[in-house]
Amino acid sequence: MEHSGLDAYGYFEREGSLGRVQREFAPVVAAARSRIAEAYGRRLHSAYLYGSVPRGTARPGRSDLDLLLALHHEPGDDDRDAAEVLARGLDEDFPQIDGAGILLYGKDALLSEQERFDLGWFLACLCTPLLGADLAEHLPRYRPDSLLARETNGGLAGVLPTWRERARAAGTPEEHRKLCRAFARHLVRTGFTLVMPRYEGWTSDLAESAEIFGRYYPERAAQMRAAAAVALDPVGDPAVVRGLVEDLGPWLADEYTARHGTKAPRQGPPEQDPPEPAGAH
Repeated sequence: MEHSGLDAYGYFEREGSLGRVQREFAPVVAAARSRIAEAYGRRLHSAYLYGSVPRGTARPGRSDLDLLLALHHEPGDDDRDAAEVLARGLDEDFPQIDGAGILLYGKDALLSEQERFDLGWFLACLCTPLLGADLAEHLPRYRPDSLLARETNGGLAGVLPTWRERARAAGTPEEHRKLCRAFARHLVRTGFTLVMPRYEGWTSDLAESAEIFGRYYPERAAQMRAAAAVALDPVGDPAVVRGLVEDLGPWLADEYTARHGTKAPRQGPPEQDPPEPAGAH
């Protein structure tokens, strides 16, 4: 039995580290660290990298820089404005990245019981500490079980109506390309976490995720491999986006609910775009 991404006791090993950052991306990470500290000062509790940069798999000129910031308080408009300016500046100043994304949360939300098996797991297992005290020290160890599968990606059925609206509203190839990338990534990651408890392992690699999924659902294997391909190299074809939203997405949502159930509802303000749990960029 394979146990990739887990330790000898079956718990997640934290993926990524600052030591894995490739030479080309070291100046970006250094700039992000200093600019975050300058922008947020004492409002910041801690900052983290996630995605391909801390895993050492980023592609110069094609990968984005992903950051999660934990604040001492719940983010306000000023905090979000600062994040937008910071992300735009990093993207403009460093051609080796294709965009920068910053997630903002209050530290209490990240440590809350309702986020224990979603954002808490994400931070503890998929995020690399960059600044401040690591909140993972206050979180449990995690196994790739059905509870984790449900709470990370068990909300697909609820987002599909919004996806359909966005697909209908898209009018240019570039808009379709962005939707293609976002939807395909989400579906491949959801496909992997669907089978994760049976696989008893972890990967953030999209192509590998699709291959592992295909072992358990051979009738959908080719479709998931195609989704992984356009997640990595998105296309501006509206027919591809429709296929993701109208075929693979609904099937996957139904199968996910049948096997793992539905993600528990969240209270509080509307969620920002969530981190992508399987984290491949």
